[in-house]
Amino acid sequence: MAPPPPPSKLYSDDVSLIVLLLDTNPYFWTAASNPSSPLSFSTFLSHVLSFLNSILLLNQLNQIVVIATGYNSCGYVYDSSLSSLSKMTQSSGNGVLPGFCEELLGNLEGLLEKDEKLSSEESVDGVPASLLSGSLSIALCYIQRIFRSGLLHPQPRILCLHGSPDGPEQYVSVMNAIFSAQRSMVPIDACVIGSQHSAFLQQASYITGGVYLKPPLLEGLFQYLSTVFAIDLHSRNFLQLPKPVGVDFRASCFCHKNTIDMGYICSVCLSIFCKHQKECTTCGSVFGQSQAASVSDRKRKDPQE
Repeated sequence: MAPPPPPSKLYSDDVSLIVLLLDTNPYFWTAASNPSSPLSFSTFLSHVLSFLNSILLLNQLNQIVVIATGYNSCGYVYDSSLSSLSKMTQSSGNGVLPGFCEELLGNLEGLLEKDEKLSSEESVDGVPASLLSGSLSIALCYIQRIFRSGLLHPQPRILCLHGSPDGPEQYVSVMNAIFSAQRSMVPIDACVIGSQHSAFLQQASYITGGVYLKPPLLEGLFQYLSTVFAIDLHSRNFLQLPKPVGVDFRASCFCHKNTIDMGYICSVCLSIFCKHQKECTTCGSVFGQSQAASVSDRKRKDPQE
């Protein structure tokens, strides 16, 4: 008689672990805090807290982890597995917010102060990118720790609430994190609240099988979060979720960190360059002349022959 199959490490199909990456880039929120903007940072937090509370109410085994993505730093803000159930469900001191909100907001305030101290006094032109690569790496490390704990765990997924523009200098780190999530079968969902689409998050959602959404009306952010991103992975098979119109697959060159349409690729390490290089700056491989250069040289030598 064959031995019984080993028990699954998952609780059930409808139990979720949501690792939320919260964009706290002060430059983005300063630019967005004008009177005509429909979403201030305080309003944004109220939508997020309501969404997190609904996740915990859907199933008592659900877990949430919040990671703040700042301009100079990123780090953990809240982990429901470290809090008791009674502490999460009881009301805070003001009697309005759930108990976990007080802890989350306190940790978030401390991280924002730390991020502000790390900022230089030099002025920054426009809205710089936040440390998306760092927060993705922290999220994946946390999920891998859950996988290797040997205990029962819910189905993990990453949700990026992002508004800052992409940082081409983070292209390699972000893509490494995306492929790591794909190999671990961890979907990366993205809700973009900025004025422009994020090519990084479009590729992340497409490659890992997540959901990408840019809400047209930010006043109803909580409705978008609760109807699209609160759904567990098993239930998504039976629902028609929004699909992106297109995905920007353009890469960033390794030499100038610019987004390019066409470029040169090292055949050894797959580094990308916007112009022909004599030597790969990543692995040191020596390149031959480009085809166009060799043809022009041949044309110059023909008359002399």
